[in-house]
Amino acid sequence: MTPMPCPTSSRRRQVLLALSALGTLAPTGLLAQSLMGTSAMPIRLVVPYAAGGPIDVTARWLAERVRDTLGTVVVDNRPGAGGNLGVDLVAKAAADGHTIGISAVATHAINPWLFNRMPFDAARDFAPITQILRVPNVLVMNAQTADRLNIRSLQDLITYARAHPGQLNYGSGGNGSAGHLAGEMFKKAAGIFAVHIPYNGGNPAQLALLSGQVDFNIDNLATAAPNIRAGKLKALAVTTGKRSSVLPDVPAMAELLPGLEIDTWWGLIAPAGTPPELVQRLHQAFATALNDPQTRSQFAQLMAEPVVNSPAAFGEFMASERAKYEKVVKASGARVD
Repeated sequence: MTPMPCPTSSRRRQVLLALSALGTLAPTGLLAQSLMGTSAMPIRLVVPYAAGGPIDVTARWLAERVRDTLGTVVVDNRPGAGGNLGVDLVAKAAADGHTIGISAVATHAINPWLFNRMPFDAARDFAPITQILRVPNVLVMNAQTADRLNIRSLQDLITYARAHPGQLNYGSGGNGSAGHLAGEMFKKAAGIFAVHIPYNGGNPAQLALLSGQVDFNIDNLATAAPNIRAGKLKALAVTTGKRSSVLPDVPAMAELLPGLEIDTWWGLIAPAGTPPELVQRLHQAFATALNDPQTRSQFAQLMAEPVVNSPAAFGEFMASERAKYEKVVKASGARVD
């Protein structure tokens, strides 16, 4: 006698088949709908730094600007390990478009050479979406020190440093920080020697400069601008290839030292394997937000310039930045265990 099929087993098989079909459809069907705002499932935007900083501020602004296109975007701050902790969450998330994150010059250009062990591969574990912005760095001196040494330009600083090797010093937020590496790049390009003094973070480094404990820093323009305007710091050069519209009278380093260009930047990434059509949909939504005049006005308050490039172009840019900083980090000898 042929055994009758168990109704419970039959129903279980039907449920499993349905779930299997649902999983197959998720990347291109249901998720595509969610990215068009027809699903209640939010997108998580991982910011690998603490709340309140410029990266967090820009992420939250953009999250609001893409709401009508992508639905709810929830900013998730996951600071730690120089940004590596939050970025690793993105690397290990499902490649379904519901988790994206911020990449920055630290996480995707400096840290791969600075840390002895990385929890992710910056070159292979991510799908680039678009760059978000760049912020110029600026070489600033304590204004009183500049007056005392009669240094009024970048050329004056270089001339003085060459005549007095080792007598000038500069501060940074720590060994391997962007300010430290920018200082090393400047020293090499200018053919000078100045003593590096690391501090535990950018704020202590700026306070050391303001108090005259160090002679110059290469700092983020957004951080330095208030003290430049107050006359406490003297801006000698911005580190971008061209002059900044914020400080048009301050020359670019590249005018005197061709090829020297050091930007602070960050952008958007998804986990590797995210379907190209979803990456493109995310790119289009954020590109539209970045090109909006309101966004440009908002970012100008942070001394930042929005940058929109294709996923492929952003990937190539990050690769070129890694190659640039590999040489700088290795030459500096900075390492994090």
